[in-house]
Amino acid sequence: MKALPAALLAVALTACATTPGEGEAADGRVHVVTTVNMITDLASQIGGDRVRVTGLMGPGVDPHLYKASAGDVRRLAGADLVLYGGLHLEGKMVDILHALNARVPSVAVSEAIPEDRLLTLSGAHDPHVWFDPTLWAYAARATGEALSRVDPEGKAVYEANLGRYLGELRDLDAWTAAQFRTVPERQRVLVTAHDAFGYLSRRYGVEVRGLQGISTVAEAGGQNVRSLAAFLAERNVKAVFVESTVSPRAVQAVREAARARGHAVEIGGELYADAAGEHGTPEGTYVGMVRHNIASIVEALK
Repeated sequence: MKALPAALLAVALTACATTPGEGEAADGRVHVVTTVNMITDLASQIGGDRVRVTGLMGPGVDPHLYKASAGDVRRLAGADLVLYGGLHLEGKMVDILHALNARVPSVAVSEAIPEDRLLTLSGAHDPHVWFDPTLWAYAARATGEALSRVDPEGKAVYEANLGRYLGELRDLDAWTAAQFRTVPERQRVLVTAHDAFGYLSRRYGVEVRGLQGISTVAEAGGQNVRSLAAFLAERNVKAVFVESTVSPRAVQAVREAARARGHAVEIGGELYADAAGEHGTPEGTYVGMVRHNIASIVEALK
């Protein structure tokens, strides 16, 4: 995807600020534009019939690498509300999102989480907060509050939907904890393509190792591959996982390096890390995505 040149950004936003977004219909609903599809689902769950949600990033899209096109800028500038993750999740869209704040109500939903509950790695906050449902609840509340501000008449609807959704998150948290209790502590080792599961690790007592850091921008080097292969052999870890938004090549290299050490490792399955699944499937929702991941991890580890 071709990024909009930085020099044209302000001009494009100004030109679009009073122009309806692409595909916008005058149907009276609140037009919400989102970035990653977990937030698209969040806006739909809480907004209900009062909103029409346009997501920029679908399944299999890596938000760390995504560059906004001119069409994306038009959609963002034509929105009634923009919801995004923040915490540098949409790393290559930061300038656009910040410039947009002066023209369109825009909310970084993950930045509603108290800072003392955020993980920090290499001097940056880890943006993958959705793997702790108790943290995703803050994002849900921020979404409900943002919708109520732009559409005060719908406040009662948003509050009712939010209450229901928070109940689903509490159930999801309890179910996930119960699933991991079925795996002996020493076997609770999750090895993935990049370090996206830190919040899951802290919440549920799972040791997590990622081949790359919290962002996929920097590629894993040979030393990372060898080090992780040695860890797999030492701990007798039987399964590693690929991710829907990351090429499996690096994980395959780890498997081969482990095999060279005489240790066989299987692919435990594909996890959704930085994007949910296909729209219209259970995995296309936040709750369904988490349930898929946990069931896959627990089955492989047991």
